[in-house]
Amino acid sequence: MKRSDASPDRLRPFLIIASYPESILTFRGALIRTLLGAGQQVHVAAPGMALEDPIRLSLEGVGVRVHDVPFCRTGRNLFSDLRLVICLYRLMRAIRPAVVLAYTIKPVIYGTFAAWLARVPRRYALVTGLGYAFTGSRSGLLPRLIRVLYRASLARAGKVFFQNPDDRNLLREIGILSADKPTIVLNGSGVDVSEFLEAPIPKGPPVFLMIARLLGDKGVREYAEAARRVRAGRPEIRFGLVGWIDHNPDAITRKELDAWVLDGGVDFYGKLADVRQCIAACSVYVLPSYREGTPRTVLEAMAMGRPIITTDAPGCRETVIDSENGFLVPVRSVDALVEAMLKFIHDPSLCQRMGRRSRELAEEKYDVHKVNAVMLREMDISGVATGREARA
Repeated sequence: MKRSDASPDRLRPFLIIASYPESILTFRGALIRTLLGAGQQVHVAAPGMALEDPIRLSLEGVGVRVHDVPFCRTGRNLFSDLRLVICLYRLMRAIRPAVVLAYTIKPVIYGTFAAWLARVPRRYALVTGLGYAFTGSRSGLLPRLIRVLYRASLARAGKVFFQNPDDRNLLREIGILSADKPTIVLNGSGVDVSEFLEAPIPKGPPVFLMIARLLGDKGVREYAEAARRVRAGRPEIRFGLVGWIDHNPDAITRKELDAWVLDGGVDFYGKLADVRQCIAACSVYVLPSYREGTPRTVLEAMAMGRPIITTDAPGCRETVIDSENGFLVPVRSVDALVEAMLKFIHDPSLCQRMGRRSRELAEEKYDVHKVNAVMLREMDISGVATGREARA
């Protein structure tokens, strides 16, 4: 049954639970602005949101109510996780949200469960990727525990959003997601094509770029090795790397990173708050990831008119029509990665043609306002204009 705009639920908060504060503005910012513009009261719960934190201040500045919750995104302490459930439960009992939307692993697991305990009427989980528990070894205690917790939490969600069909299918195949659970596959988190504008391809030899957390399963080692091989024969070719070392079992070590930079194979730019200048300076964007939800950096590069080299892997393969806006390569294959890079080096005109196609796909499929319109409709939030409609 559809809820009217006059429903009491509309007067109650919409609570978003996140594990990584910077992702709130980057990935959910357009959604939050749309909700606020429609008069919805929006609350956000995330760790590391101290009173003077710039992200908190930015959110509060537009009218979001922010709650600092105590958990570590990569921690393995079950007592700390139990404390998180209690904290979220108490928060929900205090603010009485009508809707809870949780995304990334810990918020989905513990936020959805806490929302069920607190009797929040509408509970939604957004699976933005399956993470190390699914890309690494699945036989250890931690991956098994995550699967058990996932199964329990998703059973208590009213609807589950995915960013690619492979993640949904896998969770169903291994019994984590029931066959009758309502699900929706989104085109990633989307990208604001009015902020990430098409930029001209730089003149001269192709410049390659990768932006990612420095994790093994992002394909960083393959990228660095491909750069080394290409530069052995073509030393004028540059390879940029933007990112940071993450607290994760699969993280690249500082020693590895220093060796790549010292060798001259990779130009490391660290962590950037705004990646647009770096994307504008590159010719080809590369992400050799083992698995993604839908990689936001690829969407940003596509919006700015860059051809893409990425893997034929869940979440990545959706972004590239092979030989139209880039090339798909097998996971972990340095040889195939080098071969794809050499195509652009030998024929730089590919950058222009494929870059234009990337921009077209970004506008047609990945516009953040189109993605958010689907989410709002599926969460049965009526009377909310999205994107250009909201600004008209």
